[in-house]
Parts: sequence; C-alpha cells; structure tokens
Amino acid sequence: MKKYLSLLLGSCLLAGCGITDFSGSRTGNESQFLMDYRMFNTTDSQILELEKGDYIYGEIEKKSGKLSVIIQKNGEEPIWESKNMPTGSFRLEIEEDGEYRITVKGERAKGRVSFKKQ
Repeated sequence: MKKYLSLLLGSCLLAGCGITDFSGSRTGNESQFLMDYRMFNTTDSQILELEKGDYIYGEIEKKSGKLSVIIQKNGEEPIWESKNMPTGSFRLEIEEDGEYRITVKGERAKGRVSFKKQ
C-alpha cells in the first residue's frame, strides 16, 4: 500500500497536482487584447497594429499574484514596461506607425487585463 501511495504522490508532484498555466478566457486581434483569468501562470502576447496618434488604453484588475506588462514595437526597446503591475489603468500615445507587441507575464495571477486601441 505504501508503494502505491508513494507512486501516486510522486505522479501528482510531477504533474503539478492540477496546477494549470492558464484558466480563463482570452480574446485578441489587431486592435485589442483581453484576458479574464482564474489562474495565469505563463506568458502571453498579442500584436496590435497602430498608427501615430493612436492610443493604447490599458486596464488591469489584479486580484492576486504578480503581473508584468511590456509594450514594444517590432522587438525594439519597450515603450512601456511595468513589473508587478498594480490594479489600475493607463493611456499610452503611439508616436510611430507599426506593429506593437503587448506581452503579459503572470505568476499565480488572478484577475483580468484589457488593452484596446483608441
């Protein structure tokens, strides 16, 4: 019996005991990136197609865990970055046409994010 219990416990530890990387919903296209999650323990990104004078309006609701956000154009230096992002909102003006990647990294995070082109 102990052998089977040890085997079951070992399997559970290797499998992460049901801890998932992402549990929630996600929507993304060239003008928005929306996620609502019960568990976010990974990295996700979305490219927005923006023109000079556009704005990115971001809303973050962090219920728990850590959340980092990076916004950058075509792999260049970030135009905006926040580590361990708090709940809040921001508006970022775009100064140059192009494709902008929004990357969100969660560490046992729970909440929602919304990034929309305006």
